[in-house]
Amino acid sequence: MGEYLSPGVYIEEVDRGTKPIESVGTSTAAFIGESLVGPRNEAVLCTNWSQYVKAYGDFSKSEYLATAVYGFFNNGGARCFVTNVAPEVADDKGGKKDDKKGAEKKDEAAVPAFDDKDRPKRFIGQDLGPGQRSGLNTFNDIPEVSIVAAPGILDPAIQEALIAHCELMGDRFAVCDGPKDLVGDVSKLTRPRDTQYGAVYWPWIEIYDPERGNIYAPPSGHVCGVYARTDIERGVHKAPANEIVRGALGLKYVITKAEQDLLNPKGINCIRDMGNRGIRIWGARTLSSDASWRYLNVRRLFLMVEQSIEIGTQWVVFEPNDPPCGRRCDVTSAPI
Repeated sequence: MGEYLSPGVYIEEVDRGTKPIESVGTSTAAFIGESLVGPRNEAVLCTNWSQYVKAYGDFSKSEYLATAVYGFFNNGGARCFVTNVAPEVADDKGGKKDDKKGAEKKDEAAVPAFDDKDRPKRFIGQDLGPGQRSGLNTFNDIPEVSIVAAPGILDPAIQEALIAHCELMGDRFAVCDGPKDLVGDVSKLTRPRDTQYGAVYWPWIEIYDPERGNIYAPPSGHVCGVYARTDIERGVHKAPANEIVRGALGLKYVITKAEQDLLNPKGINCIRDMGNRGIRIWGARTLSSDASWRYLNVRRLFLMVEQSIEIGTQWVVFEPNDPPCGRRCDVTSAPI
């Protein structure tokens, strides 16, 4: 309370206790993958392609990670965290060092090939506390992350860990890749388990790689960029669908409407060549069988709302739980 030493009217600005709730960001992505160079098990913030190259090298240093991050920025993404979980035995010349097991050596221009045996362990990682987190756990203490992907990683154990991470954190969404190769007809396509915290995209897209020429790449990195672009331009309430995939030159498989009629009910979002309209994302479903959370824009919108409320009401903690709260009027008259 102020001091009123002489007669007069004293005007004070008094906080009435109500505060606006601002919406949190929804366009920050997190990528986990393997690169021959760069720090291991450390989430590095990249705000453009040059920063990624400085930390993890160019397209020749990874099989899928670089193309995914490039596709993210090319499609409108602005911020992402990248964690490298490549084995320490990998050198910076495009292959693995000689060891007693006789690992194959790769030519400098060859695509890095990492051992699949220990891959789930490296991607899933451990949480041993601050400074001792590895794999997906490196994203645990980064609240800005809202989209998570492991580009090109089709191992069921890793995709399960990706989904479980998003479910556990409760504030992010997993973007998964569908199988690279189609075995049989489209009805035989596999997908991750039922969840409202993830979506899957298929088929793989054809892109230009400066090191390898035209190749087929997993779509998750480009799709995360479309998520970010749609969030920034329209808002998270808008489904990231019927949107051009920038950088896509073609598709590994051309899907017809009849074939998508089989995939869409299963929660497999298709990327289709729409002729003169270009290559577009043509689906917006989660992997959930619950009709309430069938559409990913609904799920992501509620994630944003829930997180915004949680952060926007932190000021209430330890405040008195009574209506008057001892507040004074805005204008005080002091007849002295």
